[in-house]
Amino acid sequence: MKKHAWLVVTVFVLCAFTGSGWAFADTIKVDGSTTVLPIAQKVTEAYMKESPSVNITVSGGGSGNGIKALIDGTTDVATSSRFLKPEEIKLAMEKGVYPVPFAVAYDCIVPVVHPGNPVSDLSISQLKAIYMGEIKNWKDVGGPNLQIVVISRDTSSGTYEVWEEKVMKMDRVYAGALLQASNGAVLQAVSKNKFAIGYLGIGYVDKSVKPLTVNGIQGNAETALSGSYPVSRALFMFTRGWPEGNTLSFVNFMLNPGKGQKYVREAGFVPLYSGYGESETKNSAP
Repeated sequence: MKKHAWLVVTVFVLCAFTGSGWAFADTIKVDGSTTVLPIAQKVTEAYMKESPSVNITVSGGGSGNGIKALIDGTTDVATSSRFLKPEEIKLAMEKGVYPVPFAVAYDCIVPVVHPGNPVSDLSISQLKAIYMGEIKNWKDVGGPNLQIVVISRDTSSGTYEVWEEKVMKMDRVYAGALLQASNGAVLQAVSKNKFAIGYLGIGYVDKSVKPLTVNGIQGNAETALSGSYPVSRALFMFTRGWPEGNTLSFVNFMLNPGKGQKYVREAGFVPLYSGYGESETKNSAP
């Protein structure tokens, strides 16, 4: 797609600067988003098989924590489910750090409910009212006469901040919401509570919860790439300046259509290039 052509250019620029013999460091540390974590884990495993002399550690403490670690110099790559904030850019510049962004995948943030809940669609305005505590009963949105239990991510989460921007329109989630530290915690909480609503990166949605459409639009690869799904976003990796050595090779591997990008789909997210990785995933499905 033309709107994503710059990403393809990025891949070839990276290839132009990657030498087969570069090895400036044997260890790479990756830290940040719990949303990007499954992608990073799969790509890391594949990369280390291809480059066994390189050791990569991956952790997921949240987008904000990953970006802070990058600025402080305690990680080589920060994964994030949002772009940098102006104050983060300012802090980085003050410390002489110049974060370089690489979009590595696309995602939809999907509202989810208990499988027994008959509600199947909510509008952006209804979601906002629920998360502001203005709509408190499922009957007010076509569901059963049950109190709504609102589950949200904590404020260090990039997923929370995109939700705050695109759904809440920068109003804060109300104080009665139950905050969770990861996508996995939200998934578990909603799957066990018939009153609950939460939101997840698309790669975390499974049969234990029921995904809702938003404004009548389903969150999937097509609507994420087109931007028609109201809560879609890019997922990022940031490096401290232009990457070099093994970090450059790792990012290049991540962006390669025939390598890292196929693991994006395997992790349940949306590759940068429409169609790549689809056949591999279908062939490996049980």
